[in-house]
Amino acid sequence: MQPTKQRQHTPIAALVAMALGWALMGSSAAQAQTTTPGTAPLTLQALFEQAWQRQPEAQSATLRREAAQATRSAAAAWTAEPMALELSTKTDRPGSNQGSREAEVGLALPLWLPGERVRKAALADAETQALDSRQRAAQLQLAATVREAWWAAQRAQADGALAQDRLLNAQRLAADVARRVRAGDLSRADQAQADGAVAQAEAAMAEAQGARDSAQAALAAWGVQAAPTLALAEGAEPEPPVPDATAAAAQHPAATGWQDQAEVARRAADLAAVQTRANPELTVAATRGREQAGDRYQQTFTVGLRVPLGGGDRAQAKQAIARADAVAAEARAAVERDRLAADIAAAMARVKATQAQRDALARHAALAQGTRGFIDKAFRLGEADGPTRLRVELEAAQAERQLARARIDAAAAISHLRQALGLLPQ
Repeated sequence: MQPTKQRQHTPIAALVAMALGWALMGSSAAQAQTTTPGTAPLTLQALFEQAWQRQPEAQSATLRREAAQATRSAAAAWTAEPMALELSTKTDRPGSNQGSREAEVGLALPLWLPGERVRKAALADAETQALDSRQRAAQLQLAATVREAWWAAQRAQADGALAQDRLLNAQRLAADVARRVRAGDLSRADQAQADGAVAQAEAAMAEAQGARDSAQAALAAWGVQAAPTLALAEGAEPEPPVPDATAAAAQHPAATGWQDQAEVARRAADLAAVQTRANPELTVAATRGREQAGDRYQQTFTVGLRVPLGGGDRAQAKQAIARADAVAAEARAAVERDRLAADIAAAMARVKATQAQRDALARHAALAQGTRGFIDKAFRLGEADGPTRLRVELEAAQAERQLARARIDAAAAISHLRQALGLLPQ
């Protein structure tokens, strides 16, 4: 009776082994199907550039640079403020051509205070540099969000491909089992097992589809059109050279941004130190007038200088506020450098850990495939039973899934390291 029992269960075990073998090869085929012919796959760099063009900082960058350039040009002008034209007339008999008359035309030229022009130009240059730093910081902040959405989509795409292959293979197996049950080769218990495998695959497919829809919804915020299958290119970024964490943190745009803000505040304090009073004005005027009707008009010229008195406490308050802003920005830059150094060190450790895990799982997957081959040969020779064959197939499939996830995690860790170093997607 024992040989008869083995012959009854051999077909179902062989079918399960064949289905799981298809599942191991199906992920690469499903990945190949994700790219529609004639449609270029979406890359991380293209996604970031597309997202950046939609940001307010990108759309206003040109106008802000024009404003900074205009401020720098104003610092190079001959006068501290635009010149003013003065027109006046005077008579002792309004509405009549009798009596005295006088008309005056003059120009008021605001003059630079000593050292003000140079310091205002330095402030304009510092503000231009700070503008570039703020834009780079905004790009990095966006890059962090885009990278997170990108790797979520990569994981969802891979899980969806595996779930789809699993469902197709389970349905194919269930159909074959149903045909053999009708022919009397298999029992209804085998049919129940096959149908249960289909139900499990459908549940996994529903979960994977929900994760993929969520990932596509996140990408849609950056202008990516939703599609049943999103064509994602290889997401791995080049691994950057491993620098000293402290030195790298000092060059990070988040730290240099605060340093630039501190420089702006210092330049503003230097400017406030010389702006202790309002700008003096040089007045040049020409006057034409007569004493009474019938007299000849006389021409006179006037040159005057208007010097305001000191600003007192107001000037000191302005200077103190600027220096306080400089101290606060420098302190924030120091704190930011320490935080960034810790983030870079943690990211470097994460890269090493995920790469070691990927390599270990690659060896495990290779060993699982080798074991699968040995057990398959033994099963065909009758030296291994069906449960052992099924267990080995499940272990091989699980090893492949773990390896696929480990590869994505290793690539995502490199992307996180680039983010910590202040590098944009590439």
